[in-house]
Amino acid sequence: MTLLETSVRLLPAVGMFTWAWTMIAVPLAVAAFLLLAGKVADRWGHFVAVGAVVYSFSIAACLFAEMVGMAPDHRAVDAPLYTWFKVGVWEFPVGFQIDQLSILFALLITGVGSLIHVYSIGYMAHDERRRRFFAYLNLFVAAMLTLVLADNYLLLFVGWEGVGLASYLLIGFWQHKPSAAAAGNKAFIMNRVGDLGMIFAIGSFLAQVGTVRFDAVNSMIGAVDSGWATAIGLFLLLAACGKSAQFPLQGWLLDAMEGPTPVSALIHAATMVTAGVYLIVRSHAVYEHTPFASMAVVIIGTVTLLLGAWIGSSKDDIKKVLAGSTMSQIGYMILAAGIGGPALALAIFHLLTHGFFKANMFLGAGSVMHAMDDDVNMRHYGALRKELPITHATFLMGYMAIIGVPGWAGYFSKDLIIDAAVEFRWFIGALAIAGAGITAFYMTRLMFMTWWGKARWRPGVHPHESPKVMTWPLVILAFFSVVGGMLMFWWIQTWLQPLLGYHETMPFEPFTSLPGWATLAVVVLGVVLGWYTFGRPEVTIPIEAPKANAFVTMGRNDAYADAIMDVAVVQPYAALGRGIVGADAHLVDAGFMGMGTLLQGVSESLRKLQTGYVRTYALTMTAGVLLVGLVMILSRMG
Repeated sequence: MTLLETSVRLLPAVGMFTWAWTMIAVPLAVAAFLLLAGKVADRWGHFVAVGAVVYSFSIAACLFAEMVGMAPDHRAVDAPLYTWFKVGVWEFPVGFQIDQLSILFALLITGVGSLIHVYSIGYMAHDERRRRFFAYLNLFVAAMLTLVLADNYLLLFVGWEGVGLASYLLIGFWQHKPSAAAAGNKAFIMNRVGDLGMIFAIGSFLAQVGTVRFDAVNSMIGAVDSGWATAIGLFLLLAACGKSAQFPLQGWLLDAMEGPTPVSALIHAATMVTAGVYLIVRSHAVYEHTPFASMAVVIIGTVTLLLGAWIGSSKDDIKKVLAGSTMSQIGYMILAAGIGGPALALAIFHLLTHGFFKANMFLGAGSVMHAMDDDVNMRHYGALRKELPITHATFLMGYMAIIGVPGWAGYFSKDLIIDAAVEFRWFIGALAIAGAGITAFYMTRLMFMTWWGKARWRPGVHPHESPKVMTWPLVILAFFSVVGGMLMFWWIQTWLQPLLGYHETMPFEPFTSLPGWATLAVVVLGVVLGWYTFGRPEVTIPIEAPKANAFVTMGRNDAYADAIMDVAVVQPYAALGRGIVGADAHLVDAGFMGMGTLLQGVSESLRKLQTGYVRTYALTMTAGVLLVGLVMILSRMG
């Protein structure tokens, strides 16, 4: 049955849901078209790419509107397409699950993705390979939508790998730069390490449950042995660590800043790094049956939120400061997902608000780079607020959102996670509060080094505001950075409750709870410390980075993640490879070659008996007859 026939058959029953597959098909088809069309599409191909993502957003918005009008227990709708393949008793379908969780991700991916596409029209205006860039962006969106709309883990894995491929192509888009080519390879290879966890999890589901469909896994996982449930939970966590740049697989994310800035915004706000959070929340039923794996998720999230904040405090590259910030904020989401219960909704809540303000700030950073001749060093900035008034105003909204100023988006979502962390374990909550303070410090540092204070521009640089095609997306994202939290916190926990299965929601009480007051006090302390260190009139920020203490040096070197990974993974595997090669050469090859040498020697010896002389053969025959006769005589005498 064709897709069209399936759509016609299902249309009366499920309305718009039958067209969910077109959210993926349209940008995927446009990506293929732009890659194959050649130079004929150079002048207008980017408009087609923008239209494809806007179409997907329109479908997602219509689906969301239809779901709002449905009863809460009937909002999860399956949209099956066809059977992919069968192996024995296992059947692997291609179908989509449009429910309360997947539709929120679809709106984020296509909504923020559309704004990033529009922004890219101006940012990539002079790039000779712009058509190819937009094709890769469409591929990225299609892969991420496949990931979040799939109704089973195997189809999710197809999108998972598609996201990895698209990120490789986009991070290394400017491959004429060795650093960009290396960054693309690094991201791709490190994600393959995490993908092993996904492969092991899928195999474990088939072995223990007999299916990879989400609904079947969720209903049957309780009957699985606790040891296997824990193993599956850890496998899924390994996959999430790779894709969402969580400790210890975070090393690729900072290098990924080598890609064009719109790519950074798409990866950090709407696509790749959110995939790990989605995977853990989608697999919440697994973690309900394995406290050990759930605690591992909490620990990884807590370590990463502090590690990312530490790195963000140490960098001078504006994009790498924001990359460290992403690590930290995703850590908050992973922490909430590990706590479980109503905190699952808080992980998604913060993911959505983070998508607004982080896309806003990354695109704002791209606007700054556009004005400063692609210089990313904040020590060469300062006093840009007057030269880039729109970018400054919108970036300021993102800054206030991420540090948690009351009323801004991050204030609602992150503070709720901190409340949940304190309720879960007081020391986990204390570390989450400390992370909020460090966030306020390094983001205040970024603001003073970039926007305020004295100008430290390089000679010949003349800062200027970006064109409207780049600033309008910033204005829209800034608006949601302000009001996004207020718009969602009233309903998001109730919206996700039927799907995620918790029984009560967490009230938002920032001014009546001790954690709320403590968080606000620590944030204020971080802002004051950032001003004292970088914002006072008498403070002079040197153009060259001064010699730093060991703590800052470790942060500048990404906490030596590459060196640690080299010692812990690369060198042992290289040694193992050399050992296998040596064993192959000295044992396997030597065995086969030795047998050949032996046979060759025997044949050489036997060959010498074949002289071709009749007298030699007669002598040999006579000697043989005498030897046989002697043996017979001796045997009779015995």
